[in-house]
Amino acid sequence: MSTDYIVAIIRSMKVERLHSWQVSLAEASDIQRRLAAQVSRSSAVTAPCFIAGVDISVNKAQGMATGAVVVLSYPELRLVETKAAHGKLTLPYVPGFLSFREAPLILAACEELTVTPDLILVDGQGVAHPRRLGLASHLGLFLNTPTIGCAKSLLCGRHEVPGVEPGSYAEVIDKGETIGVALRTKLGVKPVYVSIGHKVDLQAAIYWVLECCRGYRLPEPTRLAHLAAGGNLERKRGTVTAEASSQGRLLE
Repeated sequence: MSTDYIVAIIRSMKVERLHSWQVSLAEASDIQRRLAAQVSRSSAVTAPCFIAGVDISVNKAQGMATGAVVVLSYPELRLVETKAAHGKLTLPYVPGFLSFREAPLILAACEELTVTPDLILVDGQGVAHPRRLGLASHLGLFLNTPTIGCAKSLLCGRHEVPGVEPGSYAEVIDKGETIGVALRTKLGVKPVYVSIGHKVDLQAAIYWVLECCRGYRLPEPTRLAHLAAGGNLERKRGTVTAEASSQGRLLE
């Protein structure tokens, strides 16, 4: 076992307590504007050993959800740890307030990690958000960890059509500000929407998303997190399933 791996195990994930999640939409909007000013848009990512992905799966019929985090070694992108948290969603889906619905479960899963990631890719927006604090930025501040937003759809702003070749991108502009890019990750598929989460700049965010792609539209960390959240992460050579890796934490 490498020294880096041993250090990562010792450094368990810590979650800051920046505010309550039980707030009104007006209070949530004020929190987003306040915390947006604390987001770092400078890259603190140099040579990561571990890159994580997070996602959530919702059972609408039961009002239950599972938040999952997977940690991959870099550059191999080998799965080394998976954790999950299960619980009821206390807020309905409201565009622009996704973090108040999903972040508590994701943070609960992250708290159970024994391997601390150097970078987290989030299936959601970073600063590409009306108040510049989407799920990726919100999680980055709570975890004090570099994060990147890699969403499947556009929340705000406009962009030209990016080139067809993987790696091509078009800037997303909102109110005269570049808030992210529409990035082509695979030939013949729709782009993903990449933005600064926390402690990265936009070019670094683009670079790391592309570095983590392995022939799919989604980068490997969020692709596997999506599978883990849905209970569909299959056993592969040198990896473990979500069920085998963690019993999960029940969020009351």
